[in-house]
Amino acid sequence: MLPIKDDIPTRRFPIVTVVIIAINVIVFFGFQVTDLSLDGATINDETTQKYAAIPYEVTHPGDQCINAEQCVPERDAEAATGESFPPTILTVFTAMFMHGGLLHIAFNMLFLWIFGNNIEDSMNRALFVVFYLAGGVVATLSQTLLDTNSTIPTLGASGAIAAVLGGYALLYPRARVLTLVIIIFFVTIIRLPALFVLGAWILLQFLGWSTADSTGGGVAYMAHIGGFLFGLAAIRLFATNVQDDYESPHRLPVY
Repeated sequence: MLPIKDDIPTRRFPIVTVVIIAINVIVFFGFQVTDLSLDGATINDETTQKYAAIPYEVTHPGDQCINAEQCVPERDAEAATGESFPPTILTVFTAMFMHGGLLHIAFNMLFLWIFGNNIEDSMNRALFVVFYLAGGVVATLSQTLLDTNSTIPTLGASGAIAAVLGGYALLYPRARVLTLVIIIFFVTIIRLPALFVLGAWILLQFLGWSTADSTGGGVAYMAHIGGFLFGLAAIRLFATNVQDDYESPHRLPVY
């Protein structure tokens, strides 16, 4: 299932959501991509290694991973590479704006646009920034706890976006989402309740986590789960301007 749009109009322009999308796009094409062709995008591995969040670095303060096989004290890493490394706490945030490929960023930004504008609309804009970043931090820590010694870089906005999805599922479960459904050779577009779409999404994350190997097959399932659960738990603390009448266009008239 691929969501296309929801049916809740925003009451103000979602400037923060647009800015977050713009930052993600600029970081991807301006700092990560070294070559772009019809075959896809080539990502700079050195940039990923330096600015993505690495669980081993998070759980071993002062160490830096030069590559997946070599993690040493920061001073030794700088001596070996001749380069300085950003503070580990900074990479927890920079990783939220990096992606591993064109499809990765495309799907993430689609989900952020569809569901993020209404979550932004439900709260103060500054609070939305805090909510989004906090969701990303919780997501990264969740993935880190899964394997504290992992040297595989974790990157992507999906953990923070998962928090947005969790918040949306709680605030607007009966919103209609125009969804592309593909079942083998059967393709259709239908309107589904948001709770069904987002419930199916988080169920797939749990299934993926339960069946994947220690690397997650390249997908940070636990980051998605942690972010989503954070969104469910925290949204009521942030959302002070929820659209309580969002279902009114679908109600039958009463005479």
